[in-house]
Amino acid sequence: MPGGYTVAVVGAGLVGEKLISELRRQNFPLKELRVLARSTRTATLAGESFDIEAATPEAFEGVDIALFAGTEGEKGASRQLAREAIERGAIVIDNGSDFRLDPEVPLVVPEVNPHALKDHRGLIANPNCSTTQLVVTLAPLAREFGLKKVVVSTYQAVSGAGRSGVEALENGRTDAFPKPISGNVIPLIGSVGEDGYTTEERKMREESRKILDLPDLEIFATAVRVPVHTGHSESVYVETEEDVSLEEALDVLGGAQGVSFSGDASDFPTALEAAGDPGVYVGRVRAGGRTLEYWCVSDNLLKGAATNAVQIAGALVKARV
Repeated sequence: MPGGYTVAVVGAGLVGEKLISELRRQNFPLKELRVLARSTRTATLAGESFDIEAATPEAFEGVDIALFAGTEGEKGASRQLAREAIERGAIVIDNGSDFRLDPEVPLVVPEVNPHALKDHRGLIANPNCSTTQLVVTLAPLAREFGLKKVVVSTYQAVSGAGRSGVEALENGRTDAFPKPISGNVIPLIGSVGEDGYTTEERKMREESRKILDLPDLEIFATAVRVPVHTGHSESVYVETEEDVSLEEALDVLGGAQGVSFSGDASDFPTALEAAGDPGVYVGRVRAGGRTLEYWCVSDNLLKGAATNAVQIAGALVKARV
């Protein structure tokens, strides 16, 4: 569209603010940027002052792309407003969990399955933060060696729970997590189902299968909250269809799109180093026979949320040119 696009960011929390900064960082062609939320007010987000509008159906008039920030643990605004936005001509990119497993809604990580965008019907889902960094690293391994089984343990930052999670770490707020997070680790994110897995763990399994187009892939996840402000870390064990040597693993991961590679088993990235960076970092790689193990970290508010959403928007714009 000549002159740029009118974009609405729905949500003025941690992810909403990162969406604004990512639109600027990625030089997205903007004509107008609106911020919508539950209540009207003036606020400074990502260093800019905004007159925040109420998130109503009418607020989407003239919007080309609507980026819904999403809310962990509850039904997001997209459940009420996505269809309203679409009916008014907007394409919705939703960071919430409401539509991720809907078979008619593409679930997209641009480095992994950009082809899925062609099937959108006005709504595109952004994956769970812990899923995104996982599939960015699994996809090149799947293409090169095939995947049989994945076992992943996560170490997830408090910012994944929004401002309340950050306040629980910084100020001792007690209602964000089931047990105190300061000086502690909590092996439960979300509610526990009949199978013993939490909602976060089931998200990782089902979303990864959908994105990788491997519906029968065995994925076993344990999701853990840790007293880290920003940056999710994951310990990943993979069983492959074909033999993989350490040299081959290093070569594939080192050349993978979206992956910043830290080298052999003695090198490792940390959440502190990844915070503020839009990429996915990999290190502590071990391989032999048909098994592979590695460590990966990523900023959950960036590649795990805002960066990926804006990348999707950019891919849509590029496809239209």
